[in-house]
Amino acid sequence: MKAVLSCFLLLSICTINTKAYAMTPEEIVQQNLDFYNQRDIDGFMSLLSPDIAIFNLGESTPSVAGFDNVKAFYKSMFADSPDLHSTILKRIVIGNNVIDHESIVGRLGSNEVVELVLIYTVEANKIVAIRVIRE
Repeated sequence: MKAVLSCFLLLSICTINTKAYAMTPEEIVQQNLDFYNQRDIDGFMSLLSPDIAIFNLGESTPSVAGFDNVKAFYKSMFADSPDLHSTILKRIVIGNNVIDHESIVGRLGSNEVVELVLIYTVEANKIVAIRVIRE
């Protein structure tokens, strides 16, 4: 009886811990944004799928695709943008898609404010695609 109770208790703890670490698509995108604002390339990349692709909305060919290419792109931008910071102006979550209207400053050393709409698609706890709407 003690062995059965011990196994049940252990199984319960494992189940609770598993649920505690599951993140929603919104939490994944928010954590990715937090790493972006910290210019933490390893943290930023930890939330991206190996098959990550970034598209300009309406285009079928990605502007950057593949984990290594995306990492090289952001690593360079982080190194050249010491004051980089993105602020969410509006966020909409629909299923596994997170749509952010962002205001970005400090990109590549510029004081110019850039506004973008980014549509993140999350699958299996990783961002698999980002679609960008630019003015």
